[in-house]
Amino acid sequence: MDIRLVLGDITEQRVDALVNAANSSLLGGGGVDGAIHRRGGPEILAECRALRAGRYGGGLPVGQAVATTAGRLPARWVIHTVGPVYSLREDRSALLASCHVEALRVADELGARSVAFPAISTGAYGWPVEAAARIALGAVRNTPTNVEYVSFVLFDTRAYAAFAEACQGTVKEA
Repeated sequence: MDIRLVLGDITEQRVDALVNAANSSLLGGGGVDGAIHRRGGPEILAECRALRAGRYGGGLPVGQAVATTAGRLPARWVIHTVGPVYSLREDRSALLASCHVEALRVADELGARSVAFPAISTGAYGWPVEAAARIALGAVRNTPTNVEYVSFVLFDTRAYAAFAEACQGTVKEA
């Protein structure tokens, strides 16, 4: 699998599937989640509401993933995953890794060959970006998948630098 780092806006990525750092309600929010819902349009929200009316009536659990249309985004699908809130008292690293593993599992079910990830849980959920980068890259590298191309789309230079440090020259920079 080809893994790349991109400094930019995830909503502009031309890939099969964008991963959304969603909240459990699936109904939009701030950060990446809000940007994806705003740019993707009402089609994404309509499918998220249908998911909430059915299988995910209580919300999407942390570490799991589910797909919807990408609406008006330049992708085919959005894979929503709920990252864990960072905690000093409890190690939630396995849940953060699960977000990446489950997103790749859903991508495989969809037949996606290219996937763009944000830096899950590093915004409002408070995960230190350096630790999140190590967990994310490790999970993606160690997950058997048919996905051929993964990009980590980092919104700012601090996150980009943390991911670049975590990959130590083993991925391509775009």
